[in-house]
Amino acid sequence: MPRNDNMKDLFGQAILDYQTNNFPENLLTETNISEEDEMDVAYLFRSFAEMPKIEQKALQLCKGKVLDIGCGAGSHALYLQEKNIDITAIDISEKAIEACKLRGIEKAYVRDILDYSEEKFDTLLLLMNGTGIFGKLNQISKYMTHLKSMLNEGGQILIDSSDLIYMYDQDEDGAFEIPATGYYGELTFTISYKNETEKPFDWLYLDYNTLQNAAHAHGLNCELITEGEHFDYLARLSF
Repeated sequence: MPRNDNMKDLFGQAILDYQTNNFPENLLTETNISEEDEMDVAYLFRSFAEMPKIEQKALQLCKGKVLDIGCGAGSHALYLQEKNIDITAIDISEKAIEACKLRGIEKAYVRDILDYSEEKFDTLLLLMNGTGIFGKLNQISKYMTHLKSMLNEGGQILIDSSDLIYMYDQDEDGAFEIPATGYYGELTFTISYKNETEKPFDWLYLDYNTLQNAAHAHGLNCELITEGEHFDYLARLSF
């Protein structure tokens, strides 16, 4: 999730509770276009075999020096580390990073990607709706510019997202009834855990064409690597 100075870090708390066997409960998530849904925290600790095909493919494509952005519980970073890949994991959640360290991830740091500029990487990894951290459509340029600046020559950005058009109703002519204002993939997320609720935050889902256009606008090639079973996809950006 994007940085929020008033964040309770409930997502991180759930991760840490699970890692330390501190009576973890399911996370409750809700958006402005969907009802409350339960998420088993154990899912964040999945093995490679339990990951969706998109995530497996992204991990297989990682090369060189890798940065896992928004690493959460660190399952992707842990897999790469076990494959002897030079992996650094970052997240804005202190508790999530604490859990990552307890899991044995050697280079795990509490950092906001926009504040990270001291080194460059061959692969930037953004999974579990990696475009989410952009927050809103008008923030993409800021993130794209920064991400590109963090790439070594020949480097790549592996990022996934979903086209949420399927969430909207269609009229008699088959046209989707999407909001007249804003972009339909701009959501407001709310997370609750153990009877506490996080302050709502912006979370962006991007359809592939919009991502591709944004990449091209910043001098990046954009390649559709694979598509999932539910309007989700993995893309590779490079220059």
